[in-house]
Amino acid sequence: MALIALAADKGSPGVTTAAVALAAVWPRRVLLAETDPAGGDLVYRSAAAHGGPLNPNTGMLSIAATARRGLVPDQLWDHVQPLSGGLEVLVGLGNSEQAAGLAGLWPTLGRAFASLADSPNAPADVIADCGRVSGDTPAAELFPHAALVLLISRTEPEAIARVRDRAAALSTKLHGGPRGAASLGMPMIGVVLVADTNNAAKLSGQVNDMLVHAQTGARVVGTIADDPAGADQLAGRKRGRLEKSLLIRSARKVTSDLYQQFGAAWSVPTGPAGTGMTGHAGAGR
Repeated sequence: MALIALAADKGSPGVTTAAVALAAVWPRRVLLAETDPAGGDLVYRSAAAHGGPLNPNTGMLSIAATARRGLVPDQLWDHVQPLSGGLEVLVGLGNSEQAAGLAGLWPTLGRAFASLADSPNAPADVIADCGRVSGDTPAAELFPHAALVLLISRTEPEAIARVRDRAAALSTKLHGGPRGAASLGMPMIGVVLVADTNNAAKLSGQVNDMLVHAQTGARVVGTIADDPAGADQLAGRKRGRLEKSLLIRSARKVTSDLYQQFGAAWSVPTGPAGTGMTGHAGAGR
């Protein structure tokens, strides 16, 4: 199984940009799910494969009725829309009020997302954009079903302090308490830094040391380039060679490293590749 849940503690570190960028270069078929209870952005920013707008009623909103009767993983595809570049997306809610329709269904969604990789018909990994994490966000009910929870953070001191504290709180909730580097729990909690490429390596080492020292149960798994121009290209707001952008190059490095470390555990029969990289997609939240 491979449900990868992305979230942030506070502010606008670029969770959606990171989620779309990682999905765009994911080495296997992937479904990008906008699971932020506050609402999704892609319906406002992205074109569908037919060139028109995405349907806001097909996605997380429509899946609620299906999930109340039970949800077989392959049923997820009935609610998916392809973007113009081919990336398959489960469009998010229109606003936070609509999240009430998913009350009690988040664990059901989590199990379906996690099991989609084992589907005999249309296997795929799921990258879930969970938005901002707080103590009572229902999207956190997806985390126990994930293979990996990635916290996205910028590198200002206050952002690093918040991601340290959030990682420790998640470790307590998911693993029963703090853990050192030698006893990382499952799902693993990773931190992805949004950083200037000139000092990304140094910052990654420093932040990782801090996470280990604080026994947060988390570690830095990579960096995404702080690349506003690349984010605009990914969102379709700016033309350019997206595959050459720092954003996509750094996302490719993160996915490569993740698969080098965990790919064997995630191995399933490979379905059609969904690159989506050249399509229009939503940028940072």
